[in-house]
Amino acid sequence: MNRIALYDMDRTITRHGTYSGFLAHMALRVAPWRLVLVPIVLIVMLCYILGLIPRGRSKEINQWLMMGDRVSREAIRAHVESYADRVVARGILPGALAQIAADRATGATLVIASASYRLYVEPIAARLGFDHVIATDHVSQGTQYLRAKISGENCYDLAKLRMIHAWMMREGLNRSECHIRAYSDHVSDAPMLDYADEAFAANPSRKLRILAKLKGWPVLDWREG
Repeated sequence: MNRIALYDMDRTITRHGTYSGFLAHMALRVAPWRLVLVPIVLIVMLCYILGLIPRGRSKEINQWLMMGDRVSREAIRAHVESYADRVVARGILPGALAQIAADRATGATLVIASASYRLYVEPIAARLGFDHVIATDHVSQGTQYLRAKISGENCYDLAKLRMIHAWMMREGLNRSECHIRAYSDHVSDAPMLDYADEAFAANPSRKLRILAKLKGWPVLDWREG
């Protein structure tokens, strides 16, 4: 039996969401003048909340505003790594670290499945000892440049589950031969939690707390301990 532990990242493992912090970090270090565009970023976020633009498109627009449309991967590499250092040093929930260690001790394959961009999820995951990352990918021009455009699907809701299925196929993992644990803070991860053999609502939002009660999923608070 293959043991797999699937973790959402933002507000499940981390204290706060990471995307806005990432954009601010990159703007400060690469092009500080872009911070004057923050009011437009806030307008874009409001348009997403009001349902005027899709989630994935709002991410693309805000990255374009804060980082530009075509960015050299080599030029931003050190800044991406420094952001990962900052998140791991200050922003990881203590209970999440304990659970990650416990799952590792059982021999489980540790996987982060996150709507955040692979660009910075991977270095965070590496620092925490994860084995694999399933995340939103960027379109690249060749191998040198990063574009402010999503490749494939935004790793969110049902799309996240589809991407988990695709990852399992690539790894040659048969669902009937796997025991899956899944952890998330947000109701959008209900498809992933339903798919798991063991589902946990970690630091849950109000909607997920209600759903967890209906489903009988244990509720975990990783903010202490």
